[in-house]
Amino acid sequence: MSRSAILPRSAPFDAEDIAGLNAIFARASRDQRAWLAGFLAGIDAAQREGPAPVAAPVARTKLTILYATESGHAEALAHAAQRDAARRGFAPRVLDMADASVSALAESPNLLVIASTWGEGEAPQRAAPFLRALAADDAPRLDGVRFAVLALGDSAYAQFCAIGKRIDARLEGLGGIRIAARVDCDLDYEAPAASFVDRVLAALAPPTDAGSVIHVDFHRTDGAGTAKPERVDAPVAALHPIGSSWSERETWHLEIDLTGSGLDYQPGDALALMPRNDPALAESILAATGLAGDQAVRDALIRERDLATLTAKLIADYGAITGDDRVLALAADEAARAQFIPGRQVIDLLEAFPHRLTGADLLRLLRKLSVRYYSIASSQKIVGEAAHLAIAKVAYESAGRSRTGVASGLVAGRLAVGDTLPVRVKANPQFRLPEDPDAPIVMIGAGTGIAPYRAFLQEREAIGARGRSWLMFGHRRFTHDFLYQLDIQAWLKSGVLGEVDLAFSRDQPEKRYVQHLLWERRDALRARLAEGATLYLCGDARSMARDVDATLVRILGQPALDELITAGRYRKDVY
Repeated sequence: MSRSAILPRSAPFDAEDIAGLNAIFARASRDQRAWLAGFLAGIDAAQREGPAPVAAPVARTKLTILYATESGHAEALAHAAQRDAARRGFAPRVLDMADASVSALAESPNLLVIASTWGEGEAPQRAAPFLRALAADDAPRLDGVRFAVLALGDSAYAQFCAIGKRIDARLEGLGGIRIAARVDCDLDYEAPAASFVDRVLAALAPPTDAGSVIHVDFHRTDGAGTAKPERVDAPVAALHPIGSSWSERETWHLEIDLTGSGLDYQPGDALALMPRNDPALAESILAATGLAGDQAVRDALIRERDLATLTAKLIADYGAITGDDRVLALAADEAARAQFIPGRQVIDLLEAFPHRLTGADLLRLLRKLSVRYYSIASSQKIVGEAAHLAIAKVAYESAGRSRTGVASGLVAGRLAVGDTLPVRVKANPQFRLPEDPDAPIVMIGAGTGIAPYRAFLQEREAIGARGRSWLMFGHRRFTHDFLYQLDIQAWLKSGVLGEVDLAFSRDQPEKRYVQHLLWERRDALRARLAEGATLYLCGDARSMARDVDATLVRILGQPALDELITAGRYRKDVY
C-alpha cells in the first residue's frame, strides 16, 4: 500500500494524532486494517444509544472443523482455522471427535478434519470411539458433504499419518465430496498446515459480505487455556538420580527454577525441553561429510537438527543430493529399507555411504530438532515457582554403536546444577484432576509414568481434597525402582493416598505388570468406577498402554470403556 498520508488534515484529530495514526496505517496490512475497522464499528455499535439500524441478514457458510488430538497440536490448528474462517465470513464451529457423532456429520455441508496419528498408526484416545463408529458397516451416508483432511504425523514411524489417511478414504467411501487433496504433515507442520487451510477456505468461498462489522475474537486463546510465554531459559535448581544405583535403568529427578519466568502450570501439564545433541555425535557427522572444523554447522547440529532419526525420506533425500545409485536403490526398495533403518541413525547412513557435503546440504537434509515433553511431577501449590521432572535415561546398543536419548542423555550425562535449559509449559487439558476434590481417582502408571501422579497427590494434599485416591504402579524391582517411594509412603500415612497396588516385573520368575494388578482387582475397580471415579493411565504407549487397554476391555467391555472416554473419565498421558 502507499506510504503517503491516509488521514486528511481536515480529520477531527490533532495534527500530532493524525501523524501517529498515519504512521500506523502506513505499515498495517489489509487484514490489520479490516480488523481495526470492525473493532471500531463494534465499539460504536455497543455504545450507541437506542436501537441500531438492522442490516439485511447475510447467510454465512457453515463449516465444521473436526479434530483428533493427542498432544494438542491438532486442537490448536483447529482453533486457528476457526479464527481464520470467521474472518473470511464463515460460520465455523470446532468439535473434538470425542464430542462428535458420525450421524451429525451428515448435517454438516462443509467439513475440515485435522487428525493426528499417534505412534505406530494409533488413533488419539479420545477420538477412538468416533473412529470406530465411522468405520462401522452401519455408518450413515455422507452424500454431498464437502470435506478435506489435514493429517499430522511423524515420518519416523512406518504408519505415517495413518489416521488421517483412513479418515480421508472413509469419508469418500461414505459419499463425501473431497474438495482438496489430503496433506500429510511431518513434525514441521506449521507452514504446510497453514497453506492447506488457506486453500480449503478459498475453495469453499463463502459470501464476502458478512455485514458491516468485521468479526473480532475478543477472547482469543490457543484452544488449550491461557496463553503462556513461548519459551524461557530456566536454570537447573537440582538434579540427582532416584532409585537405586543398582537399577538396570537410570532415572533422574530434575528441578527447574521458574522464578520470574511467568510460566505457570496445572497438575497434568507437561514441560517442553529443547534438548541439545551430544557434541561427540555432531563431530562424527561433520567428519563423515567432510565438514570437520566448521564451527557454524557444528553449532547448528548440536542445537537445531535431529541427528538421531533415520527415515525413508532422509535416505531418498541423501540419494538425491549425492547421486549415489546405492542410496537411491535403498530408498526405492521397501524391504531393504525395513532391514536397514531399525536400530540405525543418521550417522550410520552417512558412514555406510560416505560423501562430502556442503554445510547447506547437510543442514537441509536433517529434520528440525523437536522439543521433548515430560509430564510435570509437581504442584505449584507445594513447590512454588519450580517444576519437577522424572526422566529415565535412554541407553542401548544397536548396529555396533552405543546410543543414548537426546534429552535424557543430556540430563543424565552433560547437565549440571546452574546450567540453563530452554523450556515452556505444554498445557494438557485432557489430563486434569476432577473439578470436584472429593471425587475418587484411580491412577495407573509404570516407570516415569508416576510423574503426573506425584503432581496430582501434591495438589490434593495442598487443597485438602477428601476424594479417595488409588495408585497402581509398576516397575522392574522393588528395591531399586520404587520411584518416589518416600513420598508415596508419607501420603499413605496421611491419608492423601488411600491405597497402593504394586507390580515389580522382575521380582519373581514370572513377570508381573500393572495389567495383572488390574485383572486381580477388577471387582474393586468396577466398584470404584460405579462411585464416579476418574481413571488415569500414564506410561509407555507401545506395550504397557495397549495391554492395559486390552485388560480394561476384558473387565468393562468396549462400549462401557468408550462411555468412560466420552465422559472424560478415562484419561491417558502416554508416550
